[in-house]
Amino acid sequence: MLRSTLRKVAVFATVITVLANIYAYTFPSLNAESCSWHCFDKTNAKDDSSLPLDATLFEKVVHRAKSYATDVYETNFVTKVEDSEDSQRVPDVHMMALGDPQIKGVWKNTPYITRLDTFGNDYYLGHIFKTMKQRLSPSHVVVMGDLFSSQWIPDSEFYNRTRRYVNRLFKRDTSLIEEIKQSNHNNDTGLFQVDWQAWGSTFNEILENNPEDFKFGYKDVDAWSDDEDYLFVNLTGNHDVGYSGDATYQHLTRFQKLFGKDNFWIEYGSETDHPWRLVVLNDLLLEGPALQPEFVDYDWEFLRQLEAQNFTGSTILATHVPFYKEEGLCVDPPEYNYYPEVWEKEPYKANLLRSQNHISEGVTNTVFNIVFGNNMPGMVLVGHDHEGCEVTYNRFSGNNSWVATRDPLANADYHLQEITVRSMMGEFFGNTGLVTGHFNEDTKLWEWKFTLCPFSIQHVWWFSKVSAIVTVLIWSSLAVL
Repeated sequence: MLRSTLRKVAVFATVITVLANIYAYTFPSLNAESCSWHCFDKTNAKDDSSLPLDATLFEKVVHRAKSYATDVYETNFVTKVEDSEDSQRVPDVHMMALGDPQIKGVWKNTPYITRLDTFGNDYYLGHIFKTMKQRLSPSHVVVMGDLFSSQWIPDSEFYNRTRRYVNRLFKRDTSLIEEIKQSNHNNDTGLFQVDWQAWGSTFNEILENNPEDFKFGYKDVDAWSDDEDYLFVNLTGNHDVGYSGDATYQHLTRFQKLFGKDNFWIEYGSETDHPWRLVVLNDLLLEGPALQPEFVDYDWEFLRQLEAQNFTGSTILATHVPFYKEEGLCVDPPEYNYYPEVWEKEPYKANLLRSQNHISEGVTNTVFNIVFGNNMPGMVLVGHDHEGCEVTYNRFSGNNSWVATRDPLANADYHLQEITVRSMMGEFFGNTGLVTGHFNEDTKLWEWKFTLCPFSIQHVWWFSKVSAIVTVLIWSSLAVL
């Protein structure tokens, strides 16, 4: 009797486990249109016309199931032949944008259940990236800042989270950061520690005497190393380096040591008829009052050098804090907080910028006029607001102002889309933003499209793993009965 009951439970558990894991590994196929690169060639777009407008619920279910099964088959069992790509003179840009992972840390007094949750969250986020990368083979991967959950951590913990981030989430080689640790550590403890005084001295010398030595610009970089097939970019978030009223030399030193420059641009095809560029901006340092005013000078020096390029192509601007817009367009309203005049905990921060949800209106206008002043098509990618948002900025040349609206204004001189990439955290359904860039040979202009591909809350991923373990245990119990 016990064996018979246990066998029924085992069969049921097996079915549930198989279904849960099929979903976990094929979730993009349930929403294939949003989870694929945008198809600019309408003749090659998938035809959904077979489903009539007055279709019954049963017909809709059958159609959805057929579409899902077809996409799973084509994605996993059909050899990919990029005929349309091969026939294009200018390959499309395929950029994955991942919003605010905010991975947490583990301390000596952290409860074991919290440690397990943190461990699982790393692999949940890693599962999203691995699934989408295998499906789409992106040319660029951009993480929109707030890589970690807090900037108020020591250097050693910053290193530990970086190693987890590199290894667990993105399955990248950790040898480089391990080499960096060898030349940046405390001789007594062996733990990672940056010499921010030396870094700061060099930083100020360059800023004051020869800003060109910052070397902000690159050309035609497809990957940071020869053994990688995509470009990996990490933005600075307020939880990585702090807002300008908090950002210290220590914060900026360790970020640049382990993740590279926080301000740079990469120009592609600048000598051709199809130039475009990726501009990475640390907009946390654009305004103040700042704890280190020289950081603000550094940000604006970057923008001055960017403007001096007189670039004639299209631009993707990637940064963390969204730009100014009126309340109601997105979940986060404009908000600027400052430390009080009397701040006993840290008196030196009195009146400094403590936090901001948007870049101020005046600075927004200035930045957009610099970055998008050539009137070429472009797009802005930001993070910070975990809920995500899409707005259009309308430029009016009369006063060089930019006004954000839900839909484009017909009387504007230029339209610019800002995408706030919804967070990839589990409570926001593990999203991946997809930016497709296509060079239109007829207009000789770049066209940019964005779609959002969600997975599910983290509990679904946990269930797929736990149910597999339970199923194995049940079958193992049957084997010994």
